[in-house]
Amino acid sequence: MNNKGALVISLDFELLWGVFDMVDYRQRIEYFRNTRAVIPKILKLLKENQIHCTWATVGMLFNKNWKEWEENNSTIEPNYENGRLSSYRFGNAVKNLKTEALCFAPDLIREIAKVPGQEIGSHTYSHYYCKEAGQTLEEFKADLTTAIKMAEDFGFPLRSLVFPRNQMNREYLKVCTGLEITSVRSNPDVWYWKDPASEDLKTKLFRTGDAYNLLSSSKSYSFSSLKKDNDLPLEQPASRFLRPYETNSILHGLKMKKIFQEMSYAAKHGEIYHLWWHPHNFGESPLESLNDLSTIISHFGKLQRTYGFKSANMHEIYNTFLNNV
Repeated sequence: MNNKGALVISLDFELLWGVFDMVDYRQRIEYFRNTRAVIPKILKLLKENQIHCTWATVGMLFNKNWKEWEENNSTIEPNYENGRLSSYRFGNAVKNLKTEALCFAPDLIREIAKVPGQEIGSHTYSHYYCKEAGQTLEEFKADLTTAIKMAEDFGFPLRSLVFPRNQMNREYLKVCTGLEITSVRSNPDVWYWKDPASEDLKTKLFRTGDAYNLLSSSKSYSFSSLKKDNDLPLEQPASRFLRPYETNSILHGLKMKKIFQEMSYAAKHGEIYHLWWHPHNFGESPLESLNDLSTIISHFGKLQRTYGFKSANMHEIYNTFLNNV
């Protein structure tokens, strides 16, 4: 990036596979219909403004229906102690024509891949939880292998990985390298992101509050700070989660101002600012969410013209890192 800063965007594309254990899907039909409808609009904004992005895609979304899902599933399933976390168990319980649009999206994946600068990455095959009790390294490898095969059948090599629920397990990184994953998204280097699954009240309050705190430090970082140990994938820390649209105008204003503040800092100091969210976060208030994204992109444009701020997906950051080593 020639010592210019970069805006990196990664999206955790999961549809129902990302939240089935937390919601009653029968009450979220409209939510996911909105999600499917808003993705082409997100793509239109990205294309018009030449914004690059990594779409970390749950492998199960590559199937077109439940029949294909049954045929393509991994022969080794994660053996979570909490069986409610198993997407296999969930899928077998809800498979019918009405749920297919919530669980499969090969048409959208192809549409994403057609837009310049969009990288199809991995979010594992089954939205696999790498730090849950009961699952094993062998099960993770089987899951990721299945995800890679599904993407390769579409003609998409998977090079970037986002761990579901941000449960990055360092013991599993060698498996990623062996399967030609070159980059993984890691968590911000602050104490309240050390354990992404923590339900500790203090941790949750600090993690949420940081999105609105204009006095907290920027979460951008320099290219030279990127970590790549020996033959392991490059760790690309997230900077900021774009929280769903708030109806509270004060909170909404603070959140957007915080993002602009951090983007500006990154552009001025030649740093990377890694913004992420789930496409389904736009499902509740799609028009307002799109307007927020448009505003963020507009701010990026000003920084691009003033400081040479770039747009990059995760694999492009990896290639830049290699060229600078």
